[in-house]
Amino acid sequence: MISITLAGMWRSRRRRGGYRRTVPSERQPDQGPGEPGMLEDTPASELDGWRGHASGSLRTYLRRQATDRVHGRWALKFLADALLATASFALAFQLRFLDSPGGVPDRYWTMLIGTIAFVALGKAIVFSVLGLNQKWWRYFQLPDLWPVVRAAAVASGLLVAVFTLAKPYSYNLPRSVVVFDFLLTIVLLCGARLARRMIAERPDRATRRRRTRGVLVVGAGSGGQMVVRELRLNPNLGARAIGFVDDDPRKRGMHAVGVKVLGSTDEIGGILDRTAPDEVVIAIPSAPGVLRAKVVAACRERDITVRTLPTVFELLRGGVQLTRQLREVRVEDVLGRDPVVIELDRVGAYLEDKIVMVTGAGGSVGAELCRQIARVRPKLLVLLDHAEDNLFRIDRELLDEWHFTRVEAVLADCKEGERMLEVMQRFKPDIVFHAAAYKHVPLMEANPLEAVRNNAIATRVTAGMAAAAGAERFVLISTDKAVNPRTVMGASKAMAEWIVEADGHQHRDTRFIIVRFGNVLASSGSVVPIFRSQIEKGGPVTVTHPEMTRYFMTIPEAVQLVIQAGDLGASSGDVFVLEMGEPVRILDLARNMINLAGYEPDEDVAIQFVGPRAGEKIHEELFNVDERAQPTSAERIVRAVRTRPLDPAWVEGSIERLEAFVAAGDEAGLAERVVEVVTERISDSSAIPAESPAPGADAPR
Repeated sequence: MISITLAGMWRSRRRRGGYRRTVPSERQPDQGPGEPGMLEDTPASELDGWRGHASGSLRTYLRRQATDRVHGRWALKFLADALLATASFALAFQLRFLDSPGGVPDRYWTMLIGTIAFVALGKAIVFSVLGLNQKWWRYFQLPDLWPVVRAAAVASGLLVAVFTLAKPYSYNLPRSVVVFDFLLTIVLLCGARLARRMIAERPDRATRRRRTRGVLVVGAGSGGQMVVRELRLNPNLGARAIGFVDDDPRKRGMHAVGVKVLGSTDEIGGILDRTAPDEVVIAIPSAPGVLRAKVVAACRERDITVRTLPTVFELLRGGVQLTRQLREVRVEDVLGRDPVVIELDRVGAYLEDKIVMVTGAGGSVGAELCRQIARVRPKLLVLLDHAEDNLFRIDRELLDEWHFTRVEAVLADCKEGERMLEVMQRFKPDIVFHAAAYKHVPLMEANPLEAVRNNAIATRVTAGMAAAAGAERFVLISTDKAVNPRTVMGASKAMAEWIVEADGHQHRDTRFIIVRFGNVLASSGSVVPIFRSQIEKGGPVTVTHPEMTRYFMTIPEAVQLVIQAGDLGASSGDVFVLEMGEPVRILDLARNMINLAGYEPDEDVAIQFVGPRAGEKIHEELFNVDERAQPTSAERIVRAVRTRPLDPAWVEGSIERLEAFVAAGDEAGLAERVVEVVTERISDSSAIPAESPAPGADAPR
C-alpha cells in the first residue's frame, strides 16, 4: 500500500536520526539554538556502545517474538517454515538421484532420515532470526524476495559448515543436494507466501453474490494495480475493478493483476459506453491536467462519478489505507499543467543542518515552506509571524503531524526594527525565507499606508537585520503583480524587489535572492475559494472580464521551486522567475469549478461579469519591460536579467521619502508618491531597448 510504504519510509528516516526530538534544557538568555544546552534524546544503544546496541536489539527481538506468540502467528509461521524446509531437503535428495536406477541409495536414505529433523529445525530458526516471520504473508511482493534468498543462502551455508566440520557420517553430503535444497527452499517459501496472498485477494462467496459497483481504473501502473488489490482486500467497499485504461500501447489487451487493459484515454468515451462503470478512478498521481480533464469531461457527459488518487505532493504527507485516500477531482487537477516532482532531498540539501527562518510562517505559502523545509532536516526551523492563531497552527502541525520538534515559534512583526534585530541576534539564522506580505489588492488599495509599511518597509528591515546577523542567504517571495505595477499592492511588492536587489549589491557576505511567481491555487482569499463559496451559495459566480487570464500553480509545487531557486546562481541580487506554464482564462476556471461541483454553467449557476477594478490588469506579466529571460540549470526556473542596472542610491532615496509619508500618516501623499516612483522607474526602463530573450528561454510575457 502507498500509505504503508510511506509510513515505512518515515519510520526508517526516524531511525536514521533525521527527526529526533530535541528538548531545550535550561538555556542562558544569550545562548543561541544548537549551542550546548540543547539536549537530544539519544538512544541508550548509542550511549552504552556496541554492547548496549546488541542487548537492546536482542530485547527488541525477544519482545517482538513474545508478542507474536501471544497471537499465535509466530508459532504457525515457524511450523510452516519448518515443514517447507523438510520438504525442500527431502526433494533435494530425490532430484539428486532422479536418474539413478534404484533411486536414492540406502546410505543416503540413512543420512536423510537421520538429519532431516535437525536440518528443518535449524533452517526454521535461521528464517526466524533473519526476520522472515515478521513479514505479512498476505502482502508478499517482489521486494520481499531478497530476504527469502538471503535466508536460504545463510541456511545452506550453515548446512555445508555443519556437515563439513561435524562429519556426522563417514561420507559427505552431495554438493548437488545443497544446490537443489537452496533453490527448492526459495521456491517453496515464496510459493507458500504467494498462495497466501492469492487466497487473501480472492473475493469470498458472499462478496461475489453481493451487488458490487463496477470501477474503471485509469492507469495500469503501480498506482492502478494497488487500487485493484485494495478493492479485493476490502470486500466491504462493495466495489470491483472491471478494467484498466492506459495510454501505453504495449499494455493494450494485456492483463495486470488479473484485470484487462481495455484501451487508451483517447478511447475513453467508447470504453465507458461498453463497460458502463459506476465509478472511474484516476490512479496516476503524476497525471497531467490535460489527461484528467479529458477523463472528467467524458464521465460528466455520462453522469459517472470520478475520483482520483492524491497528487505526488499529497502522497508525501502519507495517510491511511489507499482507498481512503481517493478523493473527488478538484480544479487544480484539470488545469492542464503537468505537475513538477522534485527530489527535495537533493535540491534542498543546502538547508540541512542549517538554522532556517521563515517569516509569514502561518500564511499559505509560508506554512508550506515550513512543511517542506522540515523534510530536509534543518538544525533548527524558526517560525516567525505576527498572527498568533496562524503561528500556533503551523507550530502544532509540525509537531503533531510531521513529528518535527526542532522548531521555535516566534511572535514578531517584521516592521519593528528593534524586535527583528533581537530575533536575528538570538537565533542567527543561516537562511531566511521572507514570505510575510499583504497580498489582497482591494484591501491594499484602501489601505496604502499598510501596504507600503508591510510589503516594502518591513522587507527593508528584515533584509537589513538578516545581513547584520550574518545570514548566508535571504530569499524574498515575490509576485507577478510586482511586474509593471498598476496598484499600490503591486508597487509595494516591486519596491520590495528593488530593496532586496539593491541589498545584494551592498552586502557581499549575504546572498540576496528574489523568487517571483504568479497565483497559487487555493491560498486564503484567492479566486478558487471565492468561486467555491459562490457556487455553494447557488451563484452567481463573479468574473472580472471574459478574457481575463492569470498564471496558476499549486502551493506545494511553487514552494519546491522556491527552495530550489534559493540555491541557484552565484551572484547576489538575482531575480528568479518560476515557469508558470500557459495562463488560465478565469472564465474557463469558473466553468470547470461549476462542472466539478455537479452543475451546469449558466443554467444551474449563473456567471456574472463585474468589470476590472482600478489598476487591475486583464493579463498579468512575469517580466518587466527592462528584463530578459535567461535559462538556469533548473528546468522550470529562469533568471530575469535587467538590461538597465538598478541604482541602489535611487532605491534608498525613494524608500526614505516613502517612509516619511508613512510616518506622517499621509495616505494621499503616499499614494501619489508611489505612483511617481513606479512611473519614474518604468519610464526610465522603457527608454532602454530590451534585448532579445536568450535562446531556449521564455520571452517576457
